[in-house]
Amino acid sequence: MIYGIIPARGGSKSIPLKNIKMLNGKPLIEYTIESALKSKKIDKLIVSTDHDDIINICKKYKELIVIKRPSSISDDKSPTELSLIHACQTLVKKENHIPNIIVTLEPTSPLRKTSTIDDCIEILLNKNEYDSVMCICETDSCFGNIVDNKFQHIIKNQPRRRQDREKMYFETGNIYVTKYEILINNQSVLGKKIYPYVVDKISAMDINDEDDFIIAEAILSSR
Repeated sequence: MIYGIIPARGGSKSIPLKNIKMLNGKPLIEYTIESALKSKKIDKLIVSTDHDDIINICKKYKELIVIKRPSSISDDKSPTELSLIHACQTLVKKENHIPNIIVTLEPTSPLRKTSTIDDCIEILLNKNEYDSVMCICETDSCFGNIVDNKFQHIIKNQPRRRQDREKMYFETGNIYVTKYEILINNQSVLGKKIYPYVVDKISAMDINDEDDFIIAEAILSSR
């Protein structure tokens, strides 16, 4: 049994009700719902939310299970994992069936592919040496910190030419696939044996502010 869970709070510091802000003609969260509903691997798709406006938008999808999240785990400091565990335990209590795998799909990633979701699930199903799968994206940027108002590279002596730099990767946050016992016992979507699934920059896009909406709108309009 594989649960897909979309954690969608109503609150957002950057953009009020960001998860249902219109993007190219439909609410942002619907891109994640529709890509997940097309999955051949997800058995039950759940939206965990604390906001009635998000619940109302979800009602148009008959296959979708909506679970109201308590306010105690819905503020901006609440770890996403608490909402995942609450959704799982609510459904387990109702249906008396424990899932094997949890797929976390943030609603702020409208450009992820259904095939990527299924690939990540397939990896965890077939590679017993891993306990979780995480999407990552390649970057050739030079990262650093500002210390005493001076920039310091994290990796020293990086070449000036982009082509010569050591490849690095960042966590995209758009898909996590986790064994249920890892989520429950560790309260984390990541275990100790993580499979890194590389995605392209467009699929990895995470919407956080108005500029991101403008870029995503341009990409979707061009398609």
